Amino acid sequence: MTGMLKFFCIVLILASCSDEPEVLPVTADESANARTWNYANHPNYDLNVLLFATPNSSELGFIKFRQNEDEPQLIHLDTRVHGLEPNTNYLLQRAVDTVLDGNCTSSTWLTLGMGLVPQAIVTNDKGFGEAELFRSVSTVPVGSTFDIHFQIIKESTLEVVLSSDCYQYTVQ
Repeated sequence: MTGMLKFFCIVLILASCSDEPEVLPVTADESANARTWNYANHPNYDLNVLLFATPNSSELGFIKFRQNEDEPQLIHLDTRVHGLEPNTNYLLQRAVDTVLDGNCTSSTWLTLGMGLVPQAIVTNDKGFGEAELFRSVSTVPVGSTFDIHFQIIKESTLEVVLSSDCYQYTVQ
């Protein structure tokens, strides 16, 4: 998928999850500057994770994965989904690999939520949902780096409905 198409998918997800979406025009230069800032100033600390069902599917997800400087070792996982089954509970999961090869092979899934308590992402009657989740990594040494990937599962059946590519993450 091209970078521009991914960018428009993100804008669609962010806009569709709000009661009163406001989509501001973003130029290609502004988009490139945002990506440069993210990776140049905070390599592997802040991720923009895209989740897809199948290549031609309308189901999408986005995770704004952030470690704020004033809250080191606390990861904020602002998660949005679009096009899923209406009025349904979903869960966000992650799996990590310590072999840094860009190939996420781990299937040891951890369900994320509010700290140690799993939290559902509930879709509305149009199949949109969002949740502000977080996870502490205070027991993980600063500077530890992992390959990480994500999936969204339907809570009632544990069926995987969305999954991400492999990302690299470093504990700040």
